[in-house]
Amino acid sequence: MFRKRLLTTMLCAAGILLYSGGAWAQCAGPDLKNATISNASSITATSTVFRASAVPNVWKTLKLGEFANSFALRNALDAAGCGIGDLAEEILARPAFTVASTRTDVDLVVASAAELGLTTKSVSLTDIYSRAEKLGLGLAPAEVGPELRLQYFNQPIGEFLHVGMKPITTWQGEPAIFVLVNGGAGLILIGQNAGADAEIPATSRFLFVRPRVFAREPETR
Repeated sequence: MFRKRLLTTMLCAAGILLYSGGAWAQCAGPDLKNATISNASSITATSTVFRASAVPNVWKTLKLGEFANSFALRNALDAAGCGIGDLAEEILARPAFTVASTRTDVDLVVASAAELGLTTKSVSLTDIYSRAEKLGLGLAPAEVGPELRLQYFNQPIGEFLHVGMKPITTWQGEPAIFVLVNGGAGLILIGQNAGADAEIPATSRFLFVRPRVFAREPETR
């Protein structure tokens, strides 16, 4: 009911703010609201381990601040036919979820826990974030999740991309992060439990922000 009222109010007030990139129809798919994350977080195999002195390649530059507020962004996902899981719905509705006040670009890096140098089969989110920070990477704004869902239509089938963001606490007090999924039946944005006891497979792939001025370790002579 809340979702329907929200959509109706925004449409009547000012219409949906259109993303400058154009059509969203490619996001359409069946209703996947109850989708869950499987252990196979991606079909892409881990092939490298980042070195502390290396500059990770930018995977994608993402535009943020395309929408006036979180309501407009949420309605854009509806208009695009993007599936949204129940946990992701809660993240979007929380006051802690905000959007950039001005348009800006962020450079995203994709890396699994194993590529970050964590060798155990499963790891905690704290360890993944700590390792990324040591490599000079930063956490992504929560806005990256839904914005990327609207700008990443060619996501390979079977790929799960976790947003390396500060967890947002749901109404039930459960910390969660966004995950972008193409399960083969359509593109969807879902949530992942990010509690202190959550163990994440080392093959899970995360999105982090690479600063425009990347801090490299000083060279030794």
